[in-house]
Amino acid sequence: MDIAGARRSPAGLLVAWGLTRLLLLLFVLKVFVFPGPDVTSDVSVIYQGWYDVLRTGTFPQDDVTWQYPPAAALAILSPALLSFLQYATAFFVLAFLADLAVLCMLLYTGLRPGSSLRGAWVWVVGVPLLGPTVYARYDVMVTAVAVAALLAGARHPRVAGTLIGFGAMLKVWPVLLLVAVRRRSTWMAAAVTAAGLAALFAVTMPGAFAFLTFQADRGTEVESLGSLVFHVARQYGWDGQVLLNYGSVEFLGPWVNIVSTAALALTGIAFGWLLLWRLRATRFQAHTAADAAFVAVLLFTTTSRVISPQYMVWLIGLAAVCLCFRAGRMTGPALIVLVASFVTVLEFPIYFGNVVASDGLGVTLLFLRNGLLVAATVLAAVNLWRSTVTAEPEKPLPVQTNLTADEETSVSS
Repeated sequence: MDIAGARRSPAGLLVAWGLTRLLLLLFVLKVFVFPGPDVTSDVSVIYQGWYDVLRTGTFPQDDVTWQYPPAAALAILSPALLSFLQYATAFFVLAFLADLAVLCMLLYTGLRPGSSLRGAWVWVVGVPLLGPTVYARYDVMVTAVAVAALLAGARHPRVAGTLIGFGAMLKVWPVLLLVAVRRRSTWMAAAVTAAGLAALFAVTMPGAFAFLTFQADRGTEVESLGSLVFHVARQYGWDGQVLLNYGSVEFLGPWVNIVSTAALALTGIAFGWLLLWRLRATRFQAHTAADAAFVAVLLFTTTSRVISPQYMVWLIGLAAVCLCFRAGRMTGPALIVLVASFVTVLEFPIYFGNVVASDGLGVTLLFLRNGLLVAATVLAAVNLWRSTVTAEPEKPLPVQTNLTADEETSVSS
């Protein structure tokens, strides 16, 4: 029996993926009811409303909840490809297919010599931990593009750059995949793709960049790291409000602007560290680009004044790519992200009412989830620094003793 071959067999992985994804589909199609608020309303109400506007050839210029780069219109319009289905059903099917595409890419990579199926297992296990939210947002589609870009990077740098540029115009964050890229062709392809798409949408659809002015009065979202200040402050009589604002539930009131500014400053510090790392890094290996992208997105997510549950899909996808490489250094942070994903589904949607009320359970879940994200971020950053910047200890040369005359002659020659 080929034990090594059995260990690399994807049979169990495919069965696990099929069962968990069937369950997700049954939840979003409402065959089964998932606990908490209905997460599919974003598709059937918000996305479909945008779809109706986008079909007229213009962006939602008067809707402050539209906060996405112009290529996001393609994701919102994509259910038109399955016009024989209702909009929401078609969207769920396309999200399912994006999930399948990621699995196929990770499987193909993991079965190659020198690679590992651990990455595919991270994806198979991690996605259902977030519950039906994964199929009720277009982030899984963006993640598929980012995974494809990272896996294409080594052999097809221009393709990788094109995908990064396209991903950045879908939801901005894929631009962070460039943080460890050294090939000029990748940077050029990303820039040309992003600029080309921006110009195309600007010329053909009015309001392509109206979203840039829609977030001036944002508060601090109730699930973010900074929100913990107000969750605690509410226990001591803080005079503020929790309101639906700019499409998310946010804290509004005294001191919110200060905490939001602090979050932006923390993000700036995090990216300053990334720049320092890029200048100091001297050892780039096959897995470095994926590791650095994972760290960059962790930094962005953890310090953001908005941490929506679907952001975890990005981290699961990037963690999965990291673990495709046997020599990668992100196993610990990836496992922490999986645990944080499970806590995330507890705080949203299952116990989201407790989070909004800032009661003991809600605050505990947020402290735990955000604490796990901070731990994953710090550990991942330390591992990246050690593997690329810190000098590795030199291995001592073997000491030869008691050489015979003939051996000394042999060595000297």
